[in-house]
Amino acid sequence: MQDALRFDRDPDRPNLLHLVNDGVVQATIDLDDPSYLDAEYMQRIAYLVDAAAEPRRPLRVLHLGAGGLAMARYVATTRPGSYQQAVETNEALIELVRAEAPLPRGVKVKIRRTDAREAIESAPEDSYELVITDVYDGARVPAHVTGVEFLHGVNRVLRAGGHYAVNLCDGGQMRFLKPALAAMREVWPHVAVMAEPAVLRGRRFGNVVAVASGVELPIAALRRRCAGAAFPCRVVEGAELREYIAGAAPATDATAIQSPPPPRSLRSF
Repeated sequence: MQDALRFDRDPDRPNLLHLVNDGVVQATIDLDDPSYLDAEYMQRIAYLVDAAAEPRRPLRVLHLGAGGLAMARYVATTRPGSYQQAVETNEALIELVRAEAPLPRGVKVKIRRTDAREAIESAPEDSYELVITDVYDGARVPAHVTGVEFLHGVNRVLRAGGHYAVNLCDGGQMRFLKPALAAMREVWPHVAVMAEPAVLRGRRFGNVVAVASGVELPIAALRRRCAGAAFPCRVVEGAELREYIAGAAPATDATAIQSPPPPRSLRSF
């Protein structure tokens, strides 16, 4: 039986590592190129990273969910000098990354073993310019990082003009996604999602990247990047997003649910 959590090396590119968790590829790391992002949802988060401030300006970034530190590597490469902290509950994952996919020399990321919710509750106010939530429990997004209580905490630690990005996944009737988005709209005046149309319609399971801020989002820049991607996706915001989630009550600690499991046939998402 194969390990539930492991790195698989690409047979053609030995320094390309695929992080596998419960049979699902959740991240890919290129040890030769720390800016490499294979997962489409990570590329979409990177669109916000690139547009959040002028090019190469360092940012204070909090990563809720360390994964393989793929996004932290990207930030360190494209915005050198950024202060980054990554939060991860899985000690085995932290040790696996340190042993098999260590950070490049000169890249500094503070890694804390704690829960995303606890990290937000203990962080000082106005301490980060960007918070990224990419948290899994196995292959599912846990409920406790989607409700309004958690999101108010995220907003508390964001500096004025800061941005929030979260990786969500759903399919079918979107019972997980729509309440999560409604909760974001309860907390921030500006919210947008980046996703393929078939996923938003519930025709297939997939990732949806949601972004939010207290100031206007860089919608034009996000749309350009999404339209020019290898697998183009849509940016939905404003009245269109309100219509999309109409009737969905904002997720709370009392009502939030975890995302559905990906189909067995889906090895990466």
